[in-house]
Amino acid sequence: MNKTFLPIFTIFFVSTCFAQMDNDETIIRKMADNVLAKTTFKYDAVGTEATYDSIDDIPEGMEVRFHDHYTEWGYLMGVMNIAMVHLGEQLNEEKYTNYPIKHVANGFNSYKYFQDRFKHDRPHYRWPYGQFWTMGSLDDCGAMAASVIEVYQMDKKKEYKAYIDKTADFIMHKQDRLTDGTLCRKTPHEMTVWADDMYMSVPFLARMGHLTGDAAYFDDALMQVFNFTKYLWSDEKQLFYHCYYDDLKRNGVAHWGRCNGWIVMSQCHLLELLPKDHPKREALRQNLERQILGLAKYQTAEGLWRQLIDKTDSYTESSGSAMFVYGVAKAVNEGWIDQRYASIALQGWNGLKEHKITPEGDLKDVCVGTNIDDSIVYYYNRPARTNETHGIGAVIDAGVEILKLKKTLERK
Repeated sequence: MNKTFLPIFTIFFVSTCFAQMDNDETIIRKMADNVLAKTTFKYDAVGTEATYDSIDDIPEGMEVRFHDHYTEWGYLMGVMNIAMVHLGEQLNEEKYTNYPIKHVANGFNSYKYFQDRFKHDRPHYRWPYGQFWTMGSLDDCGAMAASVIEVYQMDKKKEYKAYIDKTADFIMHKQDRLTDGTLCRKTPHEMTVWADDMYMSVPFLARMGHLTGDAAYFDDALMQVFNFTKYLWSDEKQLFYHCYYDDLKRNGVAHWGRCNGWIVMSQCHLLELLPKDHPKREALRQNLERQILGLAKYQTAEGLWRQLIDKTDSYTESSGSAMFVYGVAKAVNEGWIDQRYASIALQGWNGLKEHKITPEGDLKDVCVGTNIDDSIVYYYNRPARTNETHGIGAVIDAGVEILKLKKTLERK
């Protein structure tokens, strides 16, 4: 690739962005500070208006739920914690780096209280920290454990390592897989491959490979990327499907935005940690580049992407857009793709700033949690909410990479 050529349209766009550098940082800080302010580590009583500051204040027999979404334990907070680590490193501010340390510590200090009171006739996700100890799916542990590895690098507590090892054992030996080793689920149909599960596994496996030096984790992570691509990639649309039904040997109906975002992010996490001399590194880089070029064809005039990427009557959605901005900016920053593609990320970030992020740092139009469905109408009608947890971590991560990207381009 010719890395010396930068098209005129990119130069023009970048020149208009440098003046906004301080504004970019302000926006990211506002979003992150909102998260810090709203993370209470408190609990609300079910059926009353009582709120308890800690587990020590909860009356015997009282059923409670988290006071806020940011105290929860699960894949969404795994994304958030990792984004906060990146932000703290970029801005050299401990309040952001310390956020995941506090969040993980609170989980480890609290989960046994709820485990002792867990009513086994109720789904585990109905209880605070239920996903912590049941560990029955990739959603329960993969992304969250990836963030625990980040915390473990800063605070090497033996209980953190035990949780990390338990997650590794679950993903490597207990999670359902197709006969060729591809991670899958038994829902909504027997042995369904979910695009989401690339993120629920690969970033953790990459970190385990880096942490332990065991190449088996990198090998499994790479196998997942290439097998998911085999099952989910559409050559016609240049997009990933949301799912593959192994029992029917066919794909689902949707090129859903956020699931394509999970795949972009997963490949970036793996490329960042994969040994530079790994024989499959270039194939992985090419796989990421192909996806980025496919996504570029569907970017709207606002710089955003849609809930259903290939459907022009579908709403523009923030979490997927942020994941794509992150992926392109990260790939340019790391030299994985040519810098001429920087304009994709810069225009996407501008679209988020102008249309989705309020002056107060609130994030609009984030699709709620989404299952797999055989009706395309289901995806069209998924609600989009403000400050839905599925989007905020991704936007912070995108913003960090945009700050790096603008500095990189300024030096060219």
